[in-house]
Amino acid sequence: MASDGRTPVVFCWHMHQPGYRDQKAGTFLFPWVYLHALKDYSDMAAHLEAHPGARAVVNFAPILLEQIEIYLVDIERWRHGAGEIGDPLLAALVAGELPEPGAPGFLDIMEKCLRANPERIIQRFPAFARLSQLAEFYRSRPEMQRYIAPAFLSDLLVWYHLGWMGEIIRRRNACVQSLQEKAQGFSADDRIALLNVIFDTLAGIGPRYRHLAQTGQVELSVSPYSHTMVPLLIELGSAREAMPEIPLPAHSGYPDGGVRAQWQLQQAREVFQRFFGMEPTGCWSSEGGLSQQTLQQLAQAGYRWTASGDSVLHNSLQSAKAAGQGLKNPSIHQAYRFGNADITVFFRDDGLSDLIGFTYADWHASDAIADLTSHMETIASHGTDHGPQVISVIMDGENAWEYYPENAFHFLDELYEVLENHPRLQLTTYQDLLEQGDSSPVSLPTIVAGSWIYGTFSTWIGDPDKNRAWDLLCEAKQHFDRAMDNGSLTAEQKAAATQQLAICEGSDWFWWFGDYNPAQVVSDFEHLYRRHLVNLYELIGRPAPPSVFQKLSQGSGAPARGGAMRPGHDADTGA
Repeated sequence: MASDGRTPVVFCWHMHQPGYRDQKAGTFLFPWVYLHALKDYSDMAAHLEAHPGARAVVNFAPILLEQIEIYLVDIERWRHGAGEIGDPLLAALVAGELPEPGAPGFLDIMEKCLRANPERIIQRFPAFARLSQLAEFYRSRPEMQRYIAPAFLSDLLVWYHLGWMGEIIRRRNACVQSLQEKAQGFSADDRIALLNVIFDTLAGIGPRYRHLAQTGQVELSVSPYSHTMVPLLIELGSAREAMPEIPLPAHSGYPDGGVRAQWQLQQAREVFQRFFGMEPTGCWSSEGGLSQQTLQQLAQAGYRWTASGDSVLHNSLQSAKAAGQGLKNPSIHQAYRFGNADITVFFRDDGLSDLIGFTYADWHASDAIADLTSHMETIASHGTDHGPQVISVIMDGENAWEYYPENAFHFLDELYEVLENHPRLQLTTYQDLLEQGDSSPVSLPTIVAGSWIYGTFSTWIGDPDKNRAWDLLCEAKQHFDRAMDNGSLTAEQKAAATQQLAICEGSDWFWWFGDYNPAQVVSDFEHLYRRHLVNLYELIGRPAPPSVFQKLSQGSGAPARGGAMRPGHDADTGA
């Protein structure tokens, strides 16, 4: 409990995107880094800026920060005639000539400009909705494409970027408002003006969050460099701590995974320090993936706190109870330590977090905030038997908002307005809890390895497609190790290969493999994963094996929120 008697509440927003850039070609295969920066990272900063009494933890994946930087460099070089913009969609926005109907690239751009939430983004704007209808017609009647006016693709590109605009930018920026009012017939100058808005928004991400951190309103934390699943890097078999029967890849383990985990954590600190000019106190281990060895590595890397989902705590409490070291009336709403790992662990309230991620988007904002704070007040009134209480809401800070009206403007505005002066709840950060001595962690003998999703690693391993992907990575790592040791590579080549290996180690590739995910997204990610592996083989001077060129996975599912977010508990198993 805080010094004024209020119960601490921590909102931890996680921002991350995997490595979408083809390092060899220097091009981005997908635009999600700059689009989420434009829509979500900017809005999340603006909401906090509008409520100086609000507090939050904002977590960044280093590979995301680096990609934002690359976009800024690309745009500046294009402005000075010194290079091309490396993202084909962003380059098309300001292209002097767009592909003619029926020409290569036309349908590709058209299809990409339809990848937005139909209800909340496309249908919200009548002009965008009409262009979408035309695109659907041209898609179903290819023989009619010859009659498409040249302005079609130009207008569609402008509206796609207007649709992905942050809501607070939309309400404040005169250029954006002018383009929306114009609605059609956009000129080359219009498109360049829109690019300038995009550039300014991307350029502001780092400084704005840095300022929020310097004023103490925000604690910035970090994830492993490429958002890798650290426990599985260290030991693939850790998946069996929570699921003893889960099938594992043919390889017994990822070669020198412990060393690679250390590299991921150290590289994360270096990138974070370069961007924000400070050292991170906490590390959100990718997807809340923890194991006892991961906790040891996090502590050795200098991190003071980490976090996971409440199913991981539940499994760990059951393990302690079976060993005769259980707790009476344990709670997820307090801090813990495990074994001799010198790091504090907080646990996500999956119920509260999933209400924001999956339920409140369809509620009126005031009703949603009233319901959320009511749940929090009830939790606060119960207290804990083992020390100070802290309520943790930890969730994706980017994918949830497109399902809300107006990018969750009303929800987030009211959330901070209500909680910044709440009589019983106090917004804070994990760093402040540690520095003020308000955490007093409870000790348990060991943590049962798992993630915030179901308390297991089944999202990244166990499925035949996921296991094949791990085997491809393990095989590539063996060849990488030989190349590093045989003296065939220069220092520069070694650095490039190490960077490429890190991208291949990202957790997102494994997340998307499996039949239960949407076919288009599975195709995108499995293709990009294999391209990254091919690039790695080229960098170490070895031809990629035929297995890398064989399709890994093909989705056919329709999960909630398109599969980009998942609830912490498995509704089918009650886990």
